[in-house]
Amino acid sequence: MTDKANHDTSDRADAEPDGGAVASETQAHSETDYLTSEVNLLRPSTPFMRDHLRVIWTGFVAWAVIVFGPVTLTAVAPGAMTSTMPVLGFPIHYFLVAVGAPGGALVLAFWYARKRDELDEKYGIDHGGAAE
Repeated sequence: MTDKANHDTSDRADAEPDGGAVASETQAHSETDYLTSEVNLLRPSTPFMRDHLRVIWTGFVAWAVIVFGPVTLTAVAPGAMTSTMPVLGFPIHYFLVAVGAPGGALVLAFWYARKRDELDEKYGIDHGGAAE
């Protein structure tokens, strides 16, 4: 029977605060040969691929809502969406499609760049952008 009340922490001085999960994922990612590895979009093989696909799918869902949301709302509630905005004088669906969709795409591009930079930092990916 093991004693679960006493935990010897003397040999854990160099332990990672995350249990070494990030360091081991980084090492596993650096050892992966992506040219010969099979890539399955539904079951990614590495933690980096899983995290990256999570970012991509989240962005895709946000993009679909931004692009198709105003059109769908206009079909569902034409009275509210075709009413004129008081300040600009445009119907709401015109404004959302003309300004909301391109602006949303710009925000999504910024969001994706930030998320990708976070993933690169998490997994130790260096793009070697140092100019000489």
